[in-house]
Amino acid sequence: MDLALRQAHLAKDTLEVPIGAVVYHAPTDVVVGAGHNTREANNDPMGHAEVAAISDASQALDSWRLEGCTLYVTLEPCLMCAGAIFQSRIERVVFGALDPKAGVFGSLYDFGKEDRFNHRVEASGGVRATESAELLKSFFTELRGNNNKHE
Repeated sequence: MDLALRQAHLAKDTLEVPIGAVVYHAPTDVVVGAGHNTREANNDPMGHAEVAAISDASQALDSWRLEGCTLYVTLEPCLMCAGAIFQSRIERVVFGALDPKAGVFGSLYDFGKEDRFNHRVEASGGVRATESAELLKSFFTELRGNNNKHE
């Protein structure tokens, strides 16, 4: 999770919502993908940390199937990212803070336990949740403060 938090700080440094993710490949004991939010920089609604890390890992492993991989992400994945997780066959998701407005691995839904999909994902949250949540909170507090100065 430390590497995912480093990615989140990279996002914050570029004025992106500070969410970071990494993909760990257990069979080789190597982090094979990393990413952070880039929605603002790229004007891309799919510029989520999870999507970037999954794409990076797929290139590194030369396969769209990320079997044997764990995704570490600082915030509970949203519906779009859950689709990428399922499609890439990631086996496990470990996340920091819950996302009560958009999270689908325990907050709004629990897709990891959904038995109607052709793939199962083990999911667990709360890993360094306080640090992940504080990073987001401080980002939005600063953003609101800066916006008020421009009014």
